[in-house]
Amino acid sequence: MARRTLTTTATFAATAALLLTACGGGDDSSSSDDIKGADTGSSSPSASASASSPSEVKRPEITLPANFQLTFEDWTSSDPVEQAVLNDAKEQLRAGYAAITANEPDGGEALAFYDTESGLSQDRQWIKTYTDKDLTVFGKLPAFDPKVTMSDSKTAASLSYCTDESKAYSKNRKTGKVEGNPPGTDPEIFYIASLAKNKQGIWQNVSIRSERGGCSR
Repeated sequence: MARRTLTTTATFAATAALLLTACGGGDDSSSSDDIKGADTGSSSPSASASASSPSEVKRPEITLPANFQLTFEDWTSSDPVEQAVLNDAKEQLRAGYAAITANEPDGGEALAFYDTESGLSQDRQWIKTYTDKDLTVFGKLPAFDPKVTMSDSKTAASLSYCTDESKAYSKNRKTGKVEGNPPGTDPEIFYIASLAKNKQGIWQNVSIRSERGGCSR
């Protein structure tokens, strides 16, 4: 299972999360089941310097079910700007999975908060690959090895990270059928996300791309 991603283009300007490949899903090629999105465009609020501190902004509450453990290993940085990127990227990823488990195909309030307009459009496509089939997710999904690269202006960033889907699964809400990755499939997914800082100081997801494999633990 995992964060299913959708292919749109092969460009870099990507998310992450939301992200993941589908738990039962397909081969390792760049099919619609493998890439969450690589659209470089963004019609979100301008990525200008924050007019107010992010701590002053009321953030949405995100709740995941107890049977789905999305964890973040070593998502820390001594640089406060990089840490802000990591914090918001974590919440964006949590918001995406919360929408799946809550059966919200539009992504819900939290995902709209952490996504640009283009990012939200991509994430809704990803979420609907679950909700349209009455699927939810459960198990354990660690996200690890995050690396942040800042733009010179400090208002845009790229974030790479990996996930391990070996203990994450999808389940049909009606039939209870459980699926995981097919035998022999590499359970680790490498993501590259593109983020922009909005006027409120929130680091929002612009787009993301993924590739199965390429991770090391």
